[in-house]
Amino acid sequence: QVLLVFAEEDEQSSGFRWACDKAGFRCHLARTPQSALECFLDKHHDIIIIDHRHSRYFDAEALCRSIRTTKASENTVIICVVQRHTDREESSILPLISAGFTRRYIENSSRMACYNELIQLEFGQVQAQFKLRACNSLFTALEKSQEAIEITSEDHVIQYVNPAFETMMGYQIGELIEKELTEVPINEKKADFLDTINSCIKIGKEWQGMYYAKKKNGDSIQQNVKILPVIGQGGKIRHYVSISRLCNDNNKVEKTCECIQAESQTDTQTCRHKDMRKGSLDVRSTTSRGSDGSSQRRRSSMARVHSMTIEAPITKVINIINAAQESSPMPVAEALDRALEILRTTELYSPQLGTKDEDPHTSDLVGGLMTDGLRRLSGNEYILSAKQTHQVAGSLSSPISLNDIPPRITQAMENEEQWDFDIFELEAATHKRPLVYLGLKIFARFGICEFLNCSESTLRSWLQVIEANYHSSNSYHNSTHSADVLHATAYFLSKERVKQTLDPIDEVAALIAATVHDVDHPGRTNSFLCNAGSELAILYNDTAVLESHHAALAFQLTTRDGKCNIFKNMERNEYRTLRQVIIDMVLATEMTKHFEHVNKFVNSINKPLAALEENGNNGDGESIKTVLRSPENRILIKRMLIKCADISNPCRPREQCIEWAGRISEEYFAQTDEERRQGLPVVMPVFDRNTCSIPKSQLSFIDYFIIDMFDAWDAFADLPNLMEHLNNNIKYWKGLDGRNLRVLRPPP
Repeated sequence: QVLLVFAEEDEQSSGFRWACDKAGFRCHLARTPQSALECFLDKHHDIIIIDHRHSRYFDAEALCRSIRTTKASENTVIICVVQRHTDREESSILPLISAGFTRRYIENSSRMACYNELIQLEFGQVQAQFKLRACNSLFTALEKSQEAIEITSEDHVIQYVNPAFETMMGYQIGELIEKELTEVPINEKKADFLDTINSCIKIGKEWQGMYYAKKKNGDSIQQNVKILPVIGQGGKIRHYVSISRLCNDNNKVEKTCECIQAESQTDTQTCRHKDMRKGSLDVRSTTSRGSDGSSQRRRSSMARVHSMTIEAPITKVINIINAAQESSPMPVAEALDRALEILRTTELYSPQLGTKDEDPHTSDLVGGLMTDGLRRLSGNEYILSAKQTHQVAGSLSSPISLNDIPPRITQAMENEEQWDFDIFELEAATHKRPLVYLGLKIFARFGICEFLNCSESTLRSWLQVIEANYHSSNSYHNSTHSADVLHATAYFLSKERVKQTLDPIDEVAALIAATVHDVDHPGRTNSFLCNAGSELAILYNDTAVLESHHAALAFQLTTRDGKCNIFKNMERNEYRTLRQVIIDMVLATEMTKHFEHVNKFVNSINKPLAALEENGNNGDGESIKTVLRSPENRILIKRMLIKCADISNPCRPREQCIEWAGRISEEYFAQTDEERRQGLPVVMPVFDRNTCSIPKSQLSFIDYFIIDMFDAWDAFADLPNLMEHLNNNIKYWKGLDGRNLRVLRPPP
């Protein structure tokens, strides 16, 4: 495809249009820079020809720079048409190259000259760009490969290694590039063996066999290696490709891991929530190394996390091994390190629940939120609007512009960057449509349209479609909850530690995931749907039923109509990556894996960071970056972020906390009513509107799910205002419970 950018029709533009027709190229014509940019973002042309002969119409170099700032132009050939000057010296082409042009075409309106130029471009630069695009796919495959891959030059200088190779050999990203193999530790005892390998590959033969290599830390590992010579220019070997994997008898990918020493048990505990979750947190007093109040609070928070042991069997095992390492000889300590690494990366984090006699509120909450329900005892079936028609872009009224927002709504959103922002004021001002307005403002603040290459009108339509598919009849799981979670997500993304960790694509994914994470929620739990034999439960095999539905429907609604498809201009690989992150974050809101996510976050991120701080390595940016930026840890951070945003109600200002408590209680009451009407198992009997104590239910939820998670998140992101609200809200609910009140507020 060819895009011609000429302000006026003349013989030169006519010549190129004729040449495009003759060559069989699709041709589009733009008269202004704005229309040219819009046309290119829509069609993604292979060749763009810009008229640079008449500066009075538009600045060709500025237009070229604008196009080059877009992701879509990476493999586009851009030609500059310049005037022919016979009466002065040839001018330099460097300014054009700097602006982003690929080459210059001196004006010649001859049709055959234009045709020849296009044919040369097709078989030259354009074909080369096609190969470069293919290379992106190949390198994506290499990056995701579980086999360790190393590419060296003919002189054995390392030119590429994939993440699997860096992990296996204990190196950080980019650390090996441009190093000669002689600079990398090898096994000295195998020098003769290396000569044998070299003698084979230097004559162009492939070598395969067992090989002992040394990691960066000096440890030897046994690999199954295949080395392939690659013939290049001049028929000579230009590269060597090495593909390796650890031998089966090792059956592990060894990594250098932090040895977190278990602290000795002390009798005195200084837990802020002493009477709650006894035994779940072992918070020891620490000596602060700073006089600053904020610093002291943060160190105290880190100390709590360092000693946190959420009562799961696997966590007990990790702590026992940590303690055993202190007095173990080096070989045993290293073996225990490897055991710890395996234990921290497998699915072993579900906690043991107490007996049902201990606390009926906690028991019912756990049963209702963390299980997939009991088997149905009746033949009744609950149909979750599986055949209902979902709202689409065409059926909705025209969305309002961000610039035309009524003053009351603008005023309600004035402090949306603050944690104490009142979502209920915005709900009232927008007549229960807060998501469109808050979404427009937050997405604009984070530059989402620019990242996605979509227009503001497309984003407005998308937000409206998503909001229309939230059920306003739900007391809790409606678009106000979605807007509240979006606000919390944006607030967390603005925290310094989070900004250090996540990339722009992660921020975009987090905001989109927060927006859609409960779309089409029926106001019933997964347990209810499974017990009722709903169509969704059958579709998703009783596993993460609602969360799977939210993620799937969000993409169905987005991609079925171009008017609201915010992803339509994205490059395929980038879209796949974004989609994967969004789905992972939405699925992370499912409560059955709550303790797994929190435990992994504490053990893989909080504790290593706390260890670095306690060892006086606060300024060691590289060590901290290693913890924060590993792909596995970034996934854990994103999951933790959306989990905290999703259930942050107890950390909101008191009046908001009370309002949310009333709304979720009403939704659970309605579910219990329906279970009894239909003869279904009642998964949360304590939520009987006639007998339930809302303060007790809130305290149980905070105790079981909130305290540990927000202690960990606070230690990571530094959130003193949230923790203060949490403490105040705990005192409030305890005060009501102490007076045996079952309601939201004390009597006047």
